Amino acid sequence: MKKTMISALVLSAATLGLPAVAGFAPAFAAAPAVAGLPDFADLVERVGPAVVNIRTTERITQRDVDAAGQADEMQEFLRRFFGGQMPRGQSPRRRNLPVPGQEIQRGIGSGFVVSADGYVLTNAHVVDGADEVYVTLTDKREFKAKVLGADARADVAVLKIDSGGKLPYLTMGDPNKARVGEWVIAIGSPFNLENTVTSGIISAKARDTGDLLPLIQSDVAVNPGNSGGPLINMKGEVIGINSQIATLSGGYNGISFAIPIDEAMRVADQLKKSGRVTRGRLGVQIGELNKDVAESLGLKNNKGAEVTQVESGSPADKAGVRVGDVVIKYNGKDIDRFADLTRMVLGTAPGTKSTLTVWRKGAPTELHVTVGEADPDNKVAGKSGGKKGEKKSEEPASAANALGFVVSDLTPAQKRELGVTGGVIVEDTDGPAEAAGLRQGDILLMLNNQDIVDAKQFNAAVAKLDPKKAAAVLVRRGNQAQHFSLRPVAPAK
Repeated sequence: MKKTMISALVLSAATLGLPAVAGFAPAFAAAPAVAGLPDFADLVERVGPAVVNIRTTERITQRDVDAAGQADEMQEFLRRFFGGQMPRGQSPRRRNLPVPGQEIQRGIGSGFVVSADGYVLTNAHVVDGADEVYVTLTDKREFKAKVLGADARADVAVLKIDSGGKLPYLTMGDPNKARVGEWVIAIGSPFNLENTVTSGIISAKARDTGDLLPLIQSDVAVNPGNSGGPLINMKGEVIGINSQIATLSGGYNGISFAIPIDEAMRVADQLKKSGRVTRGRLGVQIGELNKDVAESLGLKNNKGAEVTQVESGSPADKAGVRVGDVVIKYNGKDIDRFADLTRMVLGTAPGTKSTLTVWRKGAPTELHVTVGEADPDNKVAGKSGGKKGEKKSEEPASAANALGFVVSDLTPAQKRELGVTGGVIVEDTDGPAEAAGLRQGDILLMLNNQDIVDAKQFNAAVAKLDPKKAAAVLVRRGNQAQHFSLRPVAPAK
């Protein structure tokens, strides 16, 4: 009807002989054609049967029963001595207590079938702590599932069900080809409402939320119960596993995150084969590189990962990696953000020979390392520089230098404990050093890519600094080290 009315108006204007203005056309004629919104009905009909509901249960133990009984006794005590009232007709000692071995519902989630023989993918947190896992298909058939493996770091779990026949399954897509702005849908069981479909667009890719993997961000409505369900493109391909929401209320707030399916499948393949995931490790701790520090070190930008700690005897230590190095490439691939290095190394099979390109003393250096196997429980205890009561210096400097440091030489014992051959210990701070949060006991190892030998050499080097340029100082505190960018000032008189 609307289209017909517009045509009539155009005809009327032409018939009346209205004057035409050169270079202009009627506004409605210049308007671009408006494309209709996508219809997801056929897509959902095709892929929906491969999406499943997952419910988990836990078994009541005698310990749970004892705890419930103690709670009842406490309620009876409160009722007798403080006048607490029970619901009408109910006695605290007649409440039905759980029975050992009884199954009670623990949680709900979603998942999807990835092969006709019954392999199912979901989130690790959906099945975490469950005694039994049940998978329900869209045709209401329910199966008890076996958890083949779950990896908490990637938040991926693989289940297996035996349906006795071929199951509908989803095709995996390539999340790297996904574009920001393209339509996607999610199917799952939000709030235990099975077979619920929501739609939206990809709003960002490779979103770094601090998790192991960079995530796909979308505005598809994802709520509790959607976890583990698929994020599907318009071709009907899975490009992600819905995993997280950004929320202040516990419900959908307009931002949701999905694990890229290519990364999830790499984890799933290992879980299917061995029930666990092996990851690589270097034995270093790294941090973000400050822009001013990068400039002071002679780098064109602050891309890369600064090495703040090297574990003794680790693969990195054996390869010659040093505290203060900036890793700029791993196996020839640029490190844009420091978290990229962590992900690249974790994704490397233990025993692989890899190449690190580090920025050291103003130039790139290649180091060859044999990647070890990551141990999630491995922790390195920190130590403070120097021993209590140990003589620290024969002749400490009497006044702060242009960077605000009062330093003294390290004793031979301190050097042995720290595992260094040079450096100085901070006795006091003022000016730039104090403002940067540096303090007594910190160890200074390098100044503008040059090793610090002793207090005399360090103070002489500081005296020659250009006050118009910031200087990079490598500072060690405990077992970690980090570059600080300090701008020299005239020392106080």
